[in-house]
Amino acid sequence: MLRKIVKSIPNTITLLNLLSGTIAIYFAFNASQTIAGLQGWLWATIMIGAAALFDFCDGFAARLLNAKSLIGKELDSLCDLVSFGVAPAMLLMNVLAEAGAGVWAFSAMLIPLMGALRLAIFNVDDEQTVTFKGLPIPANAIFWIGAVAAIYQFGIQPTIAVSVATVAAISLLMVSKVKMFSLKMANLNPLQNIKQYLLIIGAILFVIFWGLSGLAATILLYILLSLIEIKITVERKD
Repeated sequence: MLRKIVKSIPNTITLLNLLSGTIAIYFAFNASQTIAGLQGWLWATIMIGAAALFDFCDGFAARLLNAKSLIGKELDSLCDLVSFGVAPAMLLMNVLAEAGAGVWAFSAMLIPLMGALRLAIFNVDDEQTVTFKGLPIPANAIFWIGAVAAIYQFGIQPTIAVSVATVAAISLLMVSKVKMFSLKMANLNPLQNIKQYLLIIGAILFVIFWGLSGLAATILLYILLSLIEIKITVERKD
């Protein structure tokens, strides 16, 4: 009985990820309304952040308790789709609708569609450990949190053309074969993990100067550093 309880802990944490994502969706439909002192978009951001925390903790708990399972792996992907695919898409859709995008606001639906495909590809690809193929879906969510924050913090009026183009670019990047590095480091040697340290330093500086909006810049830096690494790797082979 005790062993069953222990084995259920990681999956319970994973379900908290899902719960956070579904609550984020509720707040996404009330993005501009003030609820308990904060606007809906901020609450949605907080809940997506909570989902990310639970997403980290479930894997950590599974390794710590030796409770890894195939069900846990599949459950994790299903929950990630809601929290990091559907939730940011609903937030963006409502923000674009409020900005007068009309039917073009539904372009945000491309995010969960490509997110689902990205997770399915990831689940059957054993090579994505040290590096990823395509933008990880949590990074996608972080980008859209930052983009929405920029709209509200700086009063940016999103244009239809730029919004749709950005949605298409980020969504298609998730299912691309572009190699993106992982933040996992075998050691703390700065010379061997320079890109990870540059990303961390960049993220800290972006958030200090731009607040939540800096998260979008962080993901753009992540993409840029990954592309630079690809270029360096190709040049070394030549």
